[in-house]
Amino acid sequence: MDFHAFVFERPYCGERVDGVAGETGYALGDDEETTDPTSLSADDRAFLDRAIDDYNTQFGTAYDSSANGFEGYYEDISRRLACREIDLVIVVNMFLTGFDSKTLNTLWVDKHLRSHGLIQAFSRTNRILNSVKSYGNIVCFRDLQAETDEAIALFGDKDAGGIVLLRPYAEYLSEYLARLAELRERHDPGSPILSEAAQRDFIARFGSILRLRNILASFDDFADDDVLTEADFADYRSVYVDLYQDLRQRATGDREDVTEDLVFEIELVKQVEVGVDYILMLVEQHRTEMGGRTDKEVPADITRAVTSSPTLHSKRDLIEDFVRSVSAHGDVTEQWQGFITGRQETELAGLIAREHLRDQPARTLVATAMRDGQVPTEGTAITAVLPPMSRFRRDAGDDTHETKKTRVLDALAAHVARFRGLV
Repeated sequence: MDFHAFVFERPYCGERVDGVAGETGYALGDDEETTDPTSLSADDRAFLDRAIDDYNTQFGTAYDSSANGFEGYYEDISRRLACREIDLVIVVNMFLTGFDSKTLNTLWVDKHLRSHGLIQAFSRTNRILNSVKSYGNIVCFRDLQAETDEAIALFGDKDAGGIVLLRPYAEYLSEYLARLAELRERHDPGSPILSEAAQRDFIARFGSILRLRNILASFDDFADDDVLTEADFADYRSVYVDLYQDLRQRATGDREDVTEDLVFEIELVKQVEVGVDYILMLVEQHRTEMGGRTDKEVPADITRAVTSSPTLHSKRDLIEDFVRSVSAHGDVTEQWQGFITGRQETELAGLIAREHLRDQPARTLVATAMRDGQVPTEGTAITAVLPPMSRFRRDAGDDTHETKKTRVLDALAAHVARFRGLV
């Protein structure tokens, strides 16, 4: 984690914010707002210089504590914090106005805040990003309950606390356990759901559980209070992802959006999904448990992890084929890279031959799309890939230029989506 202190007036006691790796936020200290570094005492100015020097070393910048240099330092920190290049910033009365970052999720406060200052400070975390970041976290090292209630009443109304603040942990936990019990009564983990009515019921119930888990996960007590095992949670996610993919395909085929009245919390699923590194760790673990041998069956934990991941869902056959073919000896990661490189080459060569594409332009386009994450739909890149052909259909079964282009674009996009992120 890149950790840089943004300090004014005096050094801040950093031990109070230990253990925050992986989160993005900032902490408020005690002093009055000071944005002019030239007004600092000699000792405080020297401390600020050391902090800026450390920052310059880390990011290759050349700021200093002069008025202009500090302004650039401030703006650069603001940009990097918003872009998540910095995880934690310690400030004293800074970033209360004129700063906005949707990814900012936690504020640690060690200051007597009140009235508009409290609202301004707390509001730094309240920008909604998506269904994952649906609220901000405030960690107070001082008792600000009365000041918070007073500020909310002043700038909202006396009953607004129930709207702008989360309910107590116990209430969310009770609701979560009740909804989980109802889900288990109706749907077993991992079991297929056949009827449309049952599918809709499952989607709604599991979606509400995902939303509650997202809130509860911010409480330390939840790790001990959660009664849903990781295996069962993955099995439920697997069914949820299968339904999501199936309904999307049906909507595309029928040209009617059958999911328009269903809310899929797929962003919350992605928050806990696994990646290729985790899958390879499971493969290595399986090989170790087999005493260096391999078998032809894909272990249940690997299948569960893959099917519960929206990102890996379309790559399941690749992963399972690799598990069946992996050698009992040698580095698993190196074998995986060789396997995926070979499969991608085979499938791309087949696509080029099947559609009679120009070989080198097609490979160049795919390489660029693998880097950028998307296949260009316009311009000379896609035109250079297509074979010479008439823009008009000669026979009923012939492609026009546009139908050929559309089919090739779809095939190339599917190829990129299938292999991107695997090596």
